[in-house]
Amino acid sequence: MTSTARVLGVDPGAARIGLALSDEIGCMAHPLRTLRGGSEAENARAIAEVVREKSCPTVILGLPRNMNGTYGPAAEKSRSLAAALQPLTEARVILWDERLTTAAATRRLQEAGRNSREQRSVIDQAAAVQILQDWLDAQSV
Repeated sequence: MTSTARVLGVDPGAARIGLALSDEIGCMAHPLRTLRGGSEAENARAIAEVVREKSCPTVILGLPRNMNGTYGPAAEKSRSLAAALQPLTEARVILWDERLTTAAATRRLQEAGRNSREQRSVIDQAAAVQILQDWLDAQSV
């Protein structure tokens, strides 16, 4: 990816929504912030505001899948959030497979010496980083 536009990564959850932002050249994902989850409409508006604030032409929204590839209730919530977000922004909203991203993020935080209490405040951002980095890496293949 050779663009100078940043991409927003989103790890949607029931209680919190993790956000990550790519660097200007689209190589590395970095944690941005965690939003407290609200209604779907509130969440979509909050994400759209970040898209505007950071001038992101693309949003990568995590789509949870079961290990066998099927979709469950969490995936339907992600699809519904994407549908609520799309009319609020001109950014392209892409649903991206997020299998094992929270587990990978937890492992990385533990390796960095963070205990489970310390992880709570950043795990959603770390998962958003993993989702976005996976997407960025797939674009450079």
